[in-house]
Amino acid sequence: MSERVATEKHVEISIGDLRFPGTLGSPPGARGLVLFAHGSGSSRLSPRNVHVARGLHQAGLATLLFDLLTEREDRVYETRFDITLLSERMLGAAEWALAEPATKALRLGFFGASTGAAAALRAAAKLGPEVFAVVSRGGRPDMTGAVLADVRSPTLLIVGGRDTTVLGLNRRAFAQLRAEKELAVVPGATHLFEEPGALEEVTRLAADWFVRHLGAP
Repeated sequence: MSERVATEKHVEISIGDLRFPGTLGSPPGARGLVLFAHGSGSSRLSPRNVHVARGLHQAGLATLLFDLLTEREDRVYETRFDITLLSERMLGAAEWALAEPATKALRLGFFGASTGAAAALRAAAKLGPEVFAVVSRGGRPDMTGAVLADVRSPTLLIVGGRDTTVLGLNRRAFAQLRAEKELAVVPGATHLFEEPGALEEVTRLAADWFVRHLGAP
């Protein structure tokens, strides 16, 4: 199969009075758009999220990686864990994507890592049918709060087999989810999926889930 070449361009997302830089990656004939929510202390430049995004391009999916916090906000440790604020930023980015001419016709999916997974799930609960799928990588769905039971988007939780504390938290959150759901454990992987082949497995699992739920081109 020939490799898909995605066009990547820098965009600026307006949320309230603030502007957030982002990278929009679009392969030919994209079948959906996946918004990425990075974890605490990270950014749109997260090498792991960039790796997954480029794998999604090969599956025919467009991606949007953007900063959830301003530089000033990110310097405040507590703000990195403000799930309410982070989810509001996800909602703002989703509204931008639904209005942007290049992306408004695409079905939306959310990909969240670490605390970003909680923000993605909380935003998905708010948006309801506008979000067709959610994937969490080493995420903290337990930080979503009571609205976790309100999520109706098909949700895939991916956790490393050796990330025992987070795996336990994901199992408890999994029991609270009422949507179509799946918990995938990557054997031998730790929290950052740094082991050989681990991140590739995350990418494969995520791509399969999004392709299944975002539909054909």
